[in-house]
Amino acid sequence: MDTTTPKQNTPSGGANVRPEAKGGFRGNPNNKREGGERKPRAFFEKPKPEFDQKMVSIRRVTRVVAGGRRMTFAVALAIGDKKGSIGLGTGKGGDTSLAIAKALRQAKKNMFKIKTTKDMSIPHLVSAKFSSSKLTMMPNKGKGLVAGSTVRDILILGGLKNVTAKLHSGSKNKLNNARVAYKTLYQLKALSSLPKVAPFIAESEEEVKAEAGGKVIIEEVK
Repeated sequence: MDTTTPKQNTPSGGANVRPEAKGGFRGNPNNKREGGERKPRAFFEKPKPEFDQKMVSIRRVTRVVAGGRRMTFAVALAIGDKKGSIGLGTGKGGDTSLAIAKALRQAKKNMFKIKTTKDMSIPHLVSAKFSSSKLTMMPNKGKGLVAGSTVRDILILGGLKNVTAKLHSGSKNKLNNARVAYKTLYQLKALSSLPKVAPFIAESEEEVKAEAGGKVIIEEVK
């Protein structure tokens, strides 16, 4: 009977054993794991925008010309600081980012300050009409903000409270509803604001057809 111990499968002397198996790493004489502390990742916070923004509408306008079709984007953007100032602008471009930048630039140019009461409400009843949209705004005592459509978005951007707004038309055109809200609130502008109403308020949907010189296809981008 053979009483000799069985041969080990590991190489003798550990000559060919990797340093990791012995508890160490190559290049580390102390056979200790080199776990250096990870440097904290630098997070770059995006700068807070100067004004709050709300996209009123974005449309894709296809103009049919002799060479084919040309597609552009028309964007309407409303801005406000929630302290009584609002602005509305429109922009057109071949790219949505370019159109938004143009609309933002025009909205800042058309911004004005609303003359409000101490509780951030309007002082009296006002009404206006733009195209087929008719709007009436009146103050209410403690009932909150009673409005809908894009009119509510503009009132929120302006920071107005305790206001009732009623659209006296069945128009679902968001751009016209935003324009009539801008025109209505412009009657309450402070003396230090814009000297006259924004020129684009006099625009209508027919301007796109006049610029095209041909057939125009307008699609609402959802």
